[in-house]
Amino acid sequence: MNLPRNSVLTGDAVARMRELPSASVDCVITSPPYYGLRDYGVAGQLGLELNVREWVGNLKRVFTEVARVLKPSGSLWLNLADSYSRDLRFGAPPKGQLLGPERLLLVLSGDNWIVRNKIVWAKPNAMPTSVADRLNTTHECIYFLTRSRQYYFDLDAVREPHRSRHRVGNRTTPDLSKVLGPLGATRDGLSRPRPHGLPGHPLGKNPGDVWTIPTHGFRDAHFATFPEELVRRPLLAACPEAVCTRCGVGFRRNGVQDFERWRTVREIGRLIPCGCEAPTRPGLVLDPFFGAGTVGLVAERFGRDWLGIELNPAYATMANERIAKARAPAQPRRPLRQAA
Repeated sequence: MNLPRNSVLTGDAVARMRELPSASVDCVITSPPYYGLRDYGVAGQLGLELNVREWVGNLKRVFTEVARVLKPSGSLWLNLADSYSRDLRFGAPPKGQLLGPERLLLVLSGDNWIVRNKIVWAKPNAMPTSVADRLNTTHECIYFLTRSRQYYFDLDAVREPHRSRHRVGNRTTPDLSKVLGPLGATRDGLSRPRPHGLPGHPLGKNPGDVWTIPTHGFRDAHFATFPEELVRRPLLAACPEAVCTRCGVGFRRNGVQDFERWRTVREIGRLIPCGCEAPTRPGLVLDPFFGAGTVGLVAERFGRDWLGIELNPAYATMANERIAKARAPAQPRRPLRQAA
């Protein structure tokens, strides 16, 4: 089976993914239709099932195929939000949260997915609401899942500047050995010496699991486009900039020394730790619910390959036009192809 790159495949996500080779995708970043919130005007769409249980069942079929096409070293970044019920038939009492994301995560966890993070997308400009008997919802979640305990993750690519500018020495931490439960952390990392008195890692701090990102309007006829910044971190952390064409191992920085070497001489191929000395190509990110093409747009910007699947032909055309418009005319990266 051929693996298309930088293309939009039009059709059902499960059917089109079945055309792809197994273990061929480096990471998946996607946002499926939320339950009961949008009608995208196309037959076969998800999100308008009779109840939330059917929605979970349909998404499980999608992520079964995602698990097949994902490399063992790959990961899934899943943006989801919940809905409020208006009748018991939807799966919860009226006015109650349907707990759709939680139901789906429990099903995926039982299907051998490992849930590594629940990231809070905090919206400083969230849509106001007139509801007066609960708090306004000002966040969504991004779930980070893998299929194995060992996977590709480049933390150095997404580190952020330290907030503290003061030089920091060794810290003392209390002895928790007598009070820790079976899952408790020792916090011994706080007592480790900081390099050169810096507050932490010289390349910056771990960005953490709360991301404050404003929502952005989209003028075209798609009403659920997530912001580009929401894609940037998952893409840089989970989709290698270069992959060995022989064994599929991805380039990963190995501390400050390799980072400085990569930044100055761009010898990415020589930093891939496989030893094949084969040519490299960009990592591939898949979005099986491509919509307006934000994942492809960000992938183009950061030199990754992408593949989108979109049920609605109008949205597929919109995504292609949006990506082509954003690409610099003087430096075309590669031709766009839209598969039938």
